[in-house]
This record gives sequence, C-alpha cells and structure tokens, in this order.
Amino acid sequence: MTVKVASIQHCINDNHTKEERLDQVSKLIDEVSEFDLILLPEMWNVGFLSFGKYESYAETLDGPTISMISEKAKKHNAYIMGGTIVEKDGAKKYNTAVLVGPDGKIAATYRKIHLVTRKGAAEVDFLEPGTDHVTVETELGVIGFGICYDLRFPELYRRMAIYDNAEIFLQPAAWPLQRVENWIDLMHARANENQAYLISCNACGTNEGVQNFGHSAIVDPHGISIASGGLTQCIVKGEIDLEELRKFRQNTPHLKTRVLTF
Repeated sequence: MTVKVASIQHCINDNHTKEERLDQVSKLIDEVSEFDLILLPEMWNVGFLSFGKYESYAETLDGPTISMISEKAKKHNAYIMGGTIVEKDGAKKYNTAVLVGPDGKIAATYRKIHLVTRKGAAEVDFLEPGTDHVTVETELGVIGFGICYDLRFPELYRRMAIYDNAEIFLQPAAWPLQRVENWIDLMHARANENQAYLISCNACGTNEGVQNFGHSAIVDPHGISIASGGLTQCIVKGEIDLEELRKFRQNTPHLKTRVLTF
C-alpha cells in the first residue's frame, strides 16, 4: 500500500498571533489536499520556547486548533497529525500530539513523555509529562508517536515496534539549529533500527531568539531519507510503501533475531 505524505514545515514568527498562525496553516493544508497523511510541527501555534504564552494559549482537545484540523481532515479525506498543542486538562497542561482521521474525529493523542530539562528550555517547569506510549492501527498502517526530545530515547520507539508492530513513527518537533547533526543522525537511527518509516515535521524560523533547524524528513526503514527540507518554510512530500516495509521485515527479520530484551 502506497501512502502519500506531506510534512508542512511551518515557519515560526514571534510577531504572529495564534489566530494568524491558524489561518496560515489552514491555507497550507489546503495546498496538500490530495495527500493521505499530513503533518505539522511541535507547538506551531504558540512557539515551543514561548513559555510565557503557554497559559493563555493552552486549549482543550475541542478548542480552536484541533477543531480547525478536524475540519480540514474531513474536507480533504486525510489523516492530519496536527503537530502538538499545549493541552489543558483541568489544572494540568501537556505537550500533546493529536492525530485526526478522515472522518474528522480524533484517532489518537500522545502526551510527550520526555520533557526537556535543559536550562533555558525547561519545558518540565511548565508542563506535565505523559506516561504512556501510543500507537494506533489505521488503514495507512500502525502509527506510533514521538515528540522532539523523545527522539533521544530509543526505548520508546523499540517498544512501539516490538510490542505494537508500529510501522510508521510520526515525529513533530521544534529542534534547534545548534544540535543539527543529532537531529539527522537520530531520525535515521530510529527508523533503521526499528525497520519503520519515520516522518518528521520540524519547525523552522526563529522562536525567542533561537533558530529552529527545519530539515523535516521522510525516512525509510533502511534509515535513508526519501525527502527532506531545508532551513526555510517548505512542504516535504513523498510516498511510503507499507507492503515493501512488511516484506523487508519478513525477509530481513532484525526485530525477531535480536538477543537483548527489556
């Protein structure tokens, strides 16, 4: 089964309001209406480092951001991974990825497990960590989720591949330019070691004085990029083949012949 994928590498601009960003992204989604799976970056509607806006920009899963995504998914008969939002759940807030199906309904949500603790980007000071890995079986294949910093923790992806048979990892991010080689190396490693597609959508532009790296990519199960972006706003487009992935796993059973377990 061939799936057409579009990763919308949206440019963060601190001068834009949330409403302006929603309008911009809404129009970008319309540009890829013929694709089966559409991705957006981490915290695109607020800016990952804009911690001072987290409280006022937080919303529930039926708020304006996911409502717009749901409308577009239904209109274009597509799966849309709406990047992540600051999800408000009672008194707590989470960095939450949301996948919406072609019927306009939420197919899966994943709350970022590994929150950044580094000084100057202490996400953990503002949000609660998620506690569960998430996969969902769809007609496109079995989809698993990671968010940005999660990429540094291979156990998360291994667990989804081994126990849930995840075939596609969706990876929204706001990865900075300073750690460029880590981003590329880790994307390729997570895909290759788990014989899975990894589709990333990283923000570009400058947020609170820090430049995001962009370079969103569609990485195949061999750890090779099918398509990738640069430093500026673009839409990364490509096709993935689930039948080829399943043949690869059957003929070269790395996952079944591993010795160490956890």
